[in-house]
Amino acid sequence: MCVEVLQKCESLLPLADELRVVSCCIDAIASKTCAEQIASSFSRLEYSSSGRLHMSKQAKCDGDWWIEDLSVLRIDMYRRVIAAMKCRGIRPESIGASLVSYADKELTKKSSFWNPSSCQTKVDSISTPHEKLVVETIVSLLPVEKLAVPINFLFGLLRSAVMLDCTIASRLDLERRIASQLDVATLDDVLIPSFRHAGDNTLFDVDTVHRILVNFCQKEDSEDDLDDASVFESDSPHSPSQTALVKVARLVDNYLAEIAPDANLKPSKFLVVAETLPAHARTDHDGLYRAIDIYLKAHTGLSDLDKKKLSKLIDFQKLSQEAGAHAAQNERLPLQSIVQVLYFEQLRLRNSLSSSYGEDDHKPAMHQSWRISSGALSAAMSPRDNYASLRRENRELKLELARLRMRLNDLEKDHVCMKRDMAKSGSRKFMSSFAEKVGKISLFRHSSSRESSTPSKNSHITDSKVIDKTCASTE
Repeated sequence: MCVEVLQKCESLLPLADELRVVSCCIDAIASKTCAEQIASSFSRLEYSSSGRLHMSKQAKCDGDWWIEDLSVLRIDMYRRVIAAMKCRGIRPESIGASLVSYADKELTKKSSFWNPSSCQTKVDSISTPHEKLVVETIVSLLPVEKLAVPINFLFGLLRSAVMLDCTIASRLDLERRIASQLDVATLDDVLIPSFRHAGDNTLFDVDTVHRILVNFCQKEDSEDDLDDASVFESDSPHSPSQTALVKVARLVDNYLAEIAPDANLKPSKFLVVAETLPAHARTDHDGLYRAIDIYLKAHTGLSDLDKKKLSKLIDFQKLSQEAGAHAAQNERLPLQSIVQVLYFEQLRLRNSLSSSYGEDDHKPAMHQSWRISSGALSAAMSPRDNYASLRRENRELKLELARLRMRLNDLEKDHVCMKRDMAKSGSRKFMSSFAEKVGKISLFRHSSSRESSTPSKNSHITDSKVIDKTCASTE
């Protein structure tokens, strides 16, 4: 009854307001809904199997009759009624349901841009001011509690706010609310069309999604900074924070793969979205590699520098066996990236072969495989644990490098010894040939002077001359 009176008073303003008819109707609606909601809450109380008193969950309460009834009011009257209900302590879920119902009536049925499938339709200039006021008013009435309204409704409001060019405060408020529950969003939600008339010809609004991701990362950092003792709990693999990061990372990779074929998407925007999340958010890089491969395939005119920047985003240690095999034969990747893929694939193959040996040979293989798959493990670690593991790997690599240097020194020493032996062997051959020549000369001399028992002075001089000539000829 009071709702109908309010609807009649819309044509009698400001007289009805001066007579306090409007304020009395608003107070009556707020008081009635509050009393009925309290009564319905008591009726929903029941004992569980353990003997504890709890409230049963229902899709819709009996005291929420006003959710659909208020949809007939004008936006200014509706705002005053909802503000009064908030002051009376109406549940945030009921307020959110009423806002969804009102937006469904005022936006989805009167305009064609609420649905993302029909986003390319032109906006009617006559209906735009009213719809813009509706969007901004609904945003201002949103409950502060998390999950009071579904996230697809928030994305619908944001899509409408972008198209209608609503105030920056309204859009930033929606982006902040979406970031608080981004882990439950879907790919269709984040595909916000671009409605800008100049400077940006991309199909999707990448800047808005980037700001949402930045808010999400800042929210994670602020939650971690609340309590130093809870840092490890919030970053542990099984904590809600880590689970949300993994979900958002998959969402971002799918989003990048969806916007990658856009010919007007610049590499800088692609890079800034891919680099927003922390490194430990991605447990594997298959989705990121797929998105980058699609972008390289659609943008064949990229420079070598841009290709290198895109390839640096991929941690090839976190690729699966199928993705690694595809990357090893991908001609669109830079040569340096292909070499890295082949190197890690060779180490992976070596470890798989080493695993077939005994336990003694299995231990170093497992240690090496742990090093190779450290990228995948680091995604499930906290940043501090990841840093500690990287320090251990760094020490092991330094030890291996020291062993290689020692081996190189040994090889150089062996090389020097081989040269020395070759020089000695060459001098021995010369001496042996020299001795043979001298022996032949001495034999000839003894055969010519066999009758005389002692050599003469002239023969001794002749032999010495022959020796000198032989040495000169050999030299």
